[in-house]
Order: sequence, then C-alpha cells, then structure tokens
Amino acid sequence: MVTLGNSSNKDIQDVERDGQSSHDREADERTSLLHEHRPPPNRDGYLDPDDPAVSPYNLWTVRVLRYLTLFFFLLNFVWWVLLLVSIFVSPPGLHTRGSGFFDFAFVTLTGGNLLVALLFFAEPSKAMRSLLGVVSFILLVDVIIIVSVTKVRQEEGPVGIASVVWTCVVALWCIGTDNVVASAKKEEEERLTGREETRRTLKQWLEVLFGTIILSVFVVIAVLMTGTLIIRARDASLEMSGERYRVDGGKFSVHLACVGNVTHKDGKRVPTILLESGENPSEAAFEPWLYSTLNNKTIHRYCYWDRPGYAWSDNAPSPHSAGMSARILSETLARAGEEGPWVLVSAGYGSIVSRIFASIHMHEVLGLLLVDPLHEDLLHRVGAPRRGFLLWAHGIISPLGLYRIPGALFNGRTREDRVYGVSAYQGGKLIKARLQENLVADSLTKNDIGSARAILDKKTPVVVVTSGIEAKTDRDWEKKQQDLSTISRNLVDWTVVNKAPHEVWQTFEGREAMEKGLKALMAATKPSK
Repeated sequence: MVTLGNSSNKDIQDVERDGQSSHDREADERTSLLHEHRPPPNRDGYLDPDDPAVSPYNLWTVRVLRYLTLFFFLLNFVWWVLLLVSIFVSPPGLHTRGSGFFDFAFVTLTGGNLLVALLFFAEPSKAMRSLLGVVSFILLVDVIIIVSVTKVRQEEGPVGIASVVWTCVVALWCIGTDNVVASAKKEEEERLTGREETRRTLKQWLEVLFGTIILSVFVVIAVLMTGTLIIRARDASLEMSGERYRVDGGKFSVHLACVGNVTHKDGKRVPTILLESGENPSEAAFEPWLYSTLNNKTIHRYCYWDRPGYAWSDNAPSPHSAGMSARILSETLARAGEEGPWVLVSAGYGSIVSRIFASIHMHEVLGLLLVDPLHEDLLHRVGAPRRGFLLWAHGIISPLGLYRIPGALFNGRTREDRVYGVSAYQGGKLIKARLQENLVADSLTKNDIGSARAILDKKTPVVVVTSGIEAKTDRDWEKKQQDLSTISRNLVDWTVVNKAPHEVWQTFEGREAMEKGLKALMAATKPSK
C-alpha cells in the first residue's frame, strides 16, 4: 500500500477552503510538487482531474522507483555495449564458449522492457502488466533450460546465465513498479479529486496502446527464443565420434576424432590423414568420403577435427585467425596423444589452416591434398565488410530461430542437419566462427599464410584438385589455383574436375579425382620411423 502522508483529505480540504498557505501544514512527500503548482480548487474543495498536480509523481516512492528504473536502464546499456564489443573482441572474463548472441539478445530484451517502463511510467495498465507476466514466465523457463542442460549451460557460461537471470528479474521489477504506480495514481486521484479517474485522454489511450503492442512483440520474441533454446537442448543429446579437448588454457573445447589403426610398413609408420574442412563442418560429406577411402584400403587411418565454432567445437575468443586455428589443432593433437607423420587433406578456407599447420610441423607433414583451396590473395573476399555485416546481422537474429524452428516443425530437419548438416549455417556458433574469419581474413590470417608460404618445405608433395565450375565462372579463381600448384616444387598432380562445384566431393567425378590424387600422394610420401 502506498503511504498517503500525514495529512488527511479533510485536512487538505480545510486548508484549501481557508486559503491558507501550503507551508502552514506539516511537510510530507508531496509537498515539493504541490508548492510548484498550487491551482485553485473547485467549489467542493477538490482539484480538476485534468490538473497537472494530480499525478502519481507526488509520491517520493514513485519518483524513487522511476530513478531506480532509469539507473537499471543505464546499467543494462553498459552491459549491452560490453556484450556487443565481445562479439568482435573478447574482453577478459566475458568470453563464452557459445556464440554470445543469446546473451546479447537477452540483454537487448531487458533494455526494451526498461525503455517501455520509462516511456509509459505514469500510465500503468493491466494489459501491460499481464504481458510482462507472460514474458517473465517464459524467461523463467529459459533459465531452467540453460541451467539444467549441461552442454547449453557450458556454452552460455556465467555470462549467459547472468544475462537471462537479469532479464527475468528486470521483467518482474517492471511488473512491481507498474503496480505501485497504478496504486499511487488511484490514491492521488481520490485524495485530490475526490474519486478514482476511470477515463483516459486520447494521448493516454495511445500510450497504453503503443506500450501493449510493443510488449506483445516482446512476448513473441521470448517465445521464439525459448523455442530455439529447446532445439539447442535437443541437439545437445546428439552423440559424436571422438572426444572434446579443453584448449587455450581451458577457455574452450574442440572436437577431434580418429578412425582406423596405426599401421607400419617396412618398419616405418604409415602417415595418418589429417582432414581440415572448408566452409562447412567436415562431417557433412567431406569426412564420409574419407571413410570410403579407408574402406577401399587407400588409407589406413585418418583424423578429423572441428575448427572452433564448427559442429561439436566451442567458439574461441575473438579475434580468431587461421593461424590461431592451426595452433589450436597442434595443441589438440598433443592432448589427444596423436602423433605424425601426417598427410593433410583440406578444402576451401581450411586449406589456409592446413598450409599454416604444415609450416609449423614441416618435418611431420609429408604431403598436402588441396581441394579447390582458397588462395591468400582472395582472402579479401572472406573479409569483405558487407559479408561481415550480413554475418553479424544474421547472428543477432539467430536466437529467434526464424529458420530453425520452421525447419524442425515443418521441414523435417534433424539434429544431424542442425549440428553439422544442411542447416548448420543457421546456428549461432557457426555464424560467429565465420564472422571471426571475416574480421581478420585480410589482416592476421593473411600475415599468417604469407609467412607459412615462405616457410613451407618446397620438397613437400602437393596435389591440387580444382572445381571446374569455379574455374570457368571466376577467372581470378582459376589463376590462383594455378599459383597454388607452385607452392612446392614437388607437384604430384593438378586436376580440374569440369562438372564439380566448390565442394568437389559432392559429385562422383570429384570424389574419384580426390581419391586418385590421394593415392598418388600416399605413393609419393616416405613413411618415417
């Protein structure tokens, strides 16, 4: 109940009828406002309902609540800016193993709730309180999902958990504040006008209407975010081959799997194939092709991993370059107890990572198979500002699940599709990984690969398999493929597969050419002791 002060309605009426100054009565929390506006009362001693003095702001309680709401809004804005910055550069303590887009979305929703509360503070509404109650309940469900599902909890971390709890608490705060203002408004109207005002002006109706519409949108947003969280919880149950290893001082984990047995020939260890995916997770189709070569006895053993943000791997702190990925791969292999020699098989952007890895481990890398590889001179395409903005925008709306929810409900998309398959590109983690690649492609990554090209042993056997479609439609791509065939003096083979797309393994002819190149490469390598 809101305190009415020490003066009763009768006392106020007596003071007004006698024409006494408001200074003659004991000061209370309304005094300062009544001093500023002292309108003449009606004949019955009450003020007109439209008089500016009839306001819930007469109470210190209401004014303090408004100041606190404003303070929370400013505090939330600072937190919002920090989370926005952390997408591009991770401040100490703010890195999450997930994409960070969910944290940002929750804090954005908090800012929206507080802004609505401030804009329509003096016009409380049951409809708005009801909608805020729905938002609070949905957010409570989000808290339960994040805390109870281990993988989601690990990805969101303390930052994500704090963000969703903060959003839930603020929604409850807005409900409580609106209730207090409604009670104060009623009591001030009864005290100063003699009755509770039931009518609203057109301006007041419009304020309530706009507030209700905005909060209705917030309800829809909260429902969509919860749907996406449910899908994430479902996907977390998908089993994987291999293991996840904590790297970079335990900041995040990456996935590594090895298939086949260590084999020796003539007393020497046969090289293990190390697979590096292109622009999509290798599990989608690249790794299954390599598994078929294992069954064909072309190779005896291979390992594959997911770069940070891909498939089962966590996101790395920002910024993250191809050189950093190569060093993380080195650490992961060491933690898994895997040893060379290696033959590297890579595609697209992954070829940049493989070439850097080869320069770091020159004596352990016995050959490279580059499948329609990206040339360092074309990294500016990966780092194009427009591409970066679109990735960022796509990431910001990814918590809404605008593609994933319909895909799961109506298009039969499975967990496999979302984790590493055709729908993987819609997930926040992969979007964040691609954004990280974009941000440093033409700077850190270009420097890394420039050094790697100079360092690479020029006797290393190399096979290049090029997409004929890409070569025919992009003259620069064709020229750069030819240049990549010269990174070593020991070019074993360069094949252009005429009808193959960028992901060459998607066609039978492409898979044949790749297996043929891999056989030639294995024959050209010399196993180590």
